Amino acid sequence: MSTAVADASTDAPEKVQASDSSDAIKSFIVTLIVRRFDPDVDTEPHWQDFDVEVYPTDRVLDALHKIKWEQDGSLTFRRSCAHGVCGSDAMRINGRNRLACKTLIKDLDVQKPIYVEAIKGLPLEKDLVVDMEPFFASYREVQPFLQANSAPPEGKERIQSVADRARFDDTTKCILCAACTSSCPVFWTDGQYFGPAAIVNAHRFIFDSRDDAAQVRLDILNDKEGVWRCRTTFNCTDACPRGIQVTQAIAEVKQAIMRGKR
Repeated sequence: MSTAVADASTDAPEKVQASDSSDAIKSFIVTLIVRRFDPDVDTEPHWQDFDVEVYPTDRVLDALHKIKWEQDGSLTFRRSCAHGVCGSDAMRINGRNRLACKTLIKDLDVQKPIYVEAIKGLPLEKDLVVDMEPFFASYREVQPFLQANSAPPEGKERIQSVADRARFDDTTKCILCAACTSSCPVFWTDGQYFGPAAIVNAHRFIFDSRDDAAQVRLDILNDKEGVWRCRTTFNCTDACPRGIQVTQAIAEVKQAIMRGKR
């Protein structure tokens, strides 16, 4: 048996010419001004600025990591998946609610400082971290789970048409980041208001044809702190990182209450 031997002179891959260094993405310095608060030391929040070396393709989350890892390890913020799915890192960036992991540095005006602070309307715990319990309490109150009076056929799933599924498709996208709720002026001034996120998650089940507890949720939201507190400012829709039409969902729940059915 003969063994073929590659001819190094003919079959070896050609060396790739090094790219011109002028084509490389260049880093630059950006200033982040972060609203800090340490409950063990501070009586009021204060602003602190950091100069950070970043690339245009970095995200605000990357810049916060650099601050924490290289400049000030006490900086506190939440993050988990870093891909816009977990909803952990919602914060106010230049006055707008965003996910830090989805906000690219190049999409901001880097000629000016980037202001970063915690979302509003929830108790501030430390730096960019807020107490999410009031938010989740409202979420739990609308009973965001399927409630069916009958069991599905043995060994079968509950059948639903494409049209029935499309009826509530938009509101299935919620990741419970609280960006919508904490952008709502009503929520800022009235801590009892359910808030957009809770209503969105109620909508998801109210209009699910497999669910039998729509009226229960409509009764819960037909309250002075329910859907009627919404002033239709569209802040929630603008803030949603998943593109959910939040204001429209709230309006559809209002209409269902007035009709007395979904």
